[in-house]
Amino acid sequence: MSTSRGPRAHVAMVAVRLVNWLSRVSGRGSGTVAGGRVGLRLDPDLLRTLSENREIVLVSGTNGKTTTTSMTVEGWGGSVTTNDTGSNMPPGHVAALVASPHIRTVLEVDEAWLAEVIGRVTPRVVVLLNLSRDQMDRANEVRQMAERWRTALASAPSDLIVVANANDPLVVYGAESAANVLWCDVPTTWMADAVSCPKCTEPLDHDGPSWRCRCGFTRPSPITTSLVDELVVDTTPVTLDLSVPGEFNRANAAMALTALAAVGVDPLDAVARVNQVSSVAGRFSIRHWGGHTFRLLLAKNPAGFAAMLDTVPRDTSDVWVAINARVADGRDPSWLYDVPFESLAGHRVWCFGDRRLDLATRLDYASVAYVVVDDDAAVDASDEPVLLLANYTAFADWLARSTT
Repeated sequence: MSTSRGPRAHVAMVAVRLVNWLSRVSGRGSGTVAGGRVGLRLDPDLLRTLSENREIVLVSGTNGKTTTTSMTVEGWGGSVTTNDTGSNMPPGHVAALVASPHIRTVLEVDEAWLAEVIGRVTPRVVVLLNLSRDQMDRANEVRQMAERWRTALASAPSDLIVVANANDPLVVYGAESAANVLWCDVPTTWMADAVSCPKCTEPLDHDGPSWRCRCGFTRPSPITTSLVDELVVDTTPVTLDLSVPGEFNRANAAMALTALAAVGVDPLDAVARVNQVSSVAGRFSIRHWGGHTFRLLLAKNPAGFAAMLDTVPRDTSDVWVAINARVADGRDPSWLYDVPFESLAGHRVWCFGDRRLDLATRLDYASVAYVVVDDDAAVDASDEPVLLLANYTAFADWLARSTT
């Protein structure tokens, strides 16, 4: 990749590399954010400069960003620049672009930063997965997020391709202002944040995946990608045989394959690589700890938990759930009361984490059997496989303490 960069940009890039290296060797961080912050302070236009002459796909939404980004990278094949650490704001993007010169680029983007990033990097494709409440103490109004998306896409270049979930009314509201949208009919089970029309506030009429409002706002057609009985990407039938569980991951894969088709990748070639994705930054991996074997799942909000709970076997196996409420999780754990824990009836749930008592109280209201774990060493050893669902920092804790 060849591009003209001034001395300010070169100094900023050197600073990014140096600060991130120092962060890693000193053990103070992973070296994916600190350098990016310094670089942007030295050159506020650094992200725009680094993105020049690249073919960029942005992936955003409340849930599924990291997995869909990974699927897009793998499906593209070969060398692809990406922020695979999950640092999904401009400092993380700067660090990823400084670290890798490859023209093909896939960046996960925090939904609150998407509008700004679109303006800085001029992407070829933007993938919009979903919108729901997340970290309620600081990001609880998803309609405002949809409005920001709508404004940004209305002023985006006309050749920008938007790949959007047609079944999420908030995504449709945010995406319909774009000039070129590829609508995807993919499994979307969480509708609790989109019961009223984002245009007129009247109740939406939901009929399965379809929805409409009497003001005229309705689920768009035609549908470019359909995942009903089988996956069809722009008239091409594609066989999904994923190595990761859940209908939500089938939806993530469908969106990734649609984005790849938009940049000229044959879906039949890409799907073979996407099917091989078995773990994403520890998500869905099989782990071992204290004589136990479990699959580790990340669930950070009601929509994510609802999707993950659908993967729980219909038996009486134990399920472990770990909940914290630290800064990265959001300090307000009241979202637990929107999670459909009633579906765990017949299972015994082991409650871990800083907010295990909040979790136990919610399970008590749901009439689900539970055990509060105050001392991890007291957990009985067992070879029985379980699922462990954890939110952000609890997930990180369990990833660190367990082995593959």
